Amino acid sequence: MKRTMPGKGKKAVPCPRILALFQKRIDGDDALLQLARLRFSQAGLGTEFYAETPEELDYLLQFKPHPETPAAVHLKRGLDVLDTGGRTNISDFAARARGRIFGLVVHDQMEISTQFDAYTKALGELDLLLQAENGPHLFIEYAAGLDTEAFVDLFRKVRGLENVSACIDTGHVGIWKAREVFSQIHPGSDVCNIRTSDPGVSDLMEDIVCAVEAALPETLRVVRELAALGKPLHLHLHDGHPLSAANPFGVSDHMSFLDAVPLPFEFRGKESLDLMYGPSGLSSIVSTSLGNLTPDKVSFSLEIHPGRGRIPIDNAPHLFDHWSDRTNAERMNFWLAVLAQNEKLIEQTCRQFHGHQESR
Repeated sequence: MKRTMPGKGKKAVPCPRILALFQKRIDGDDALLQLARLRFSQAGLGTEFYAETPEELDYLLQFKPHPETPAAVHLKRGLDVLDTGGRTNISDFAARARGRIFGLVVHDQMEISTQFDAYTKALGELDLLLQAENGPHLFIEYAAGLDTEAFVDLFRKVRGLENVSACIDTGHVGIWKAREVFSQIHPGSDVCNIRTSDPGVSDLMEDIVCAVEAALPETLRVVRELAALGKPLHLHLHDGHPLSAANPFGVSDHMSFLDAVPLPFEFRGKESLDLMYGPSGLSSIVSTSLGNLTPDKVSFSLEIHPGRGRIPIDNAPHLFDHWSDRTNAERMNFWLAVLAQNEKLIEQTCRQFHGHQESR
């Protein structure tokens, strides 16, 4: 099913797939997934599942809010495409979920730098398997911390593979670039090891901001380079900052584009730091993607992790009648509200982009 949204007047305009992370990252039973199904449906969000086995995917698919709309599936993080078992796992997912998913996402590997020919050969084998299954695209996600140019070169090399393409993770690319720039200013230092409470951190703030401001131009460059190949492009959208300690899983990204990093002191007249992108940076990423590829070749997935807030369950209390303590239900409700807020930012940019194109 093609996604559309209202344009000028009553004319509908094409819209890329807009998905979000659909899973339980908060303790509780399947009532949390039922709540997610409701909120995703209300927001018009598609789904990206995390599943380690085809059986787990089968289970999660029953909660998909839009049964007719293909989903994306993020496979286990340690999957090795150089290993025969890893490639078989990908093939199994493609066969079991035929017609129900449009993309499988796997992390890239550092072996791309050391075993380039073997890695591209493995991708070639996977491409043949996926074509034989009339299967989904395999999106290789930027995640291992490769030099971004090496990541782009990989896809130039495998441009002819019909079912293999790239997944740009905005948080991973941005953090990598911030670390690279900061290490050039302060050799041997990792900006991600700095905390806002560290002694003397205020003296480093200008250099930290300089490093963080390099994230957006680098991300846009990677988007343009990969879009120039003319193949489908999947983007994991989330914000971050090297100094952030807010994530419950201990990483510096996977944040909402509406967040900020609180400071225990004042810097540039504020007691907080802007993130790598913010709403304006997200708008630039979305617009650059749509300016270089048609909407049917772009998919956006909000990979934002749960925050620390809570929102009371209003129109779905029946889902939790069997819960005596609804704290985690309210935490889940907050997370889902954050995803919906960020979805609106993407949709707003899509609408503005198409409005601009129509007025030209």
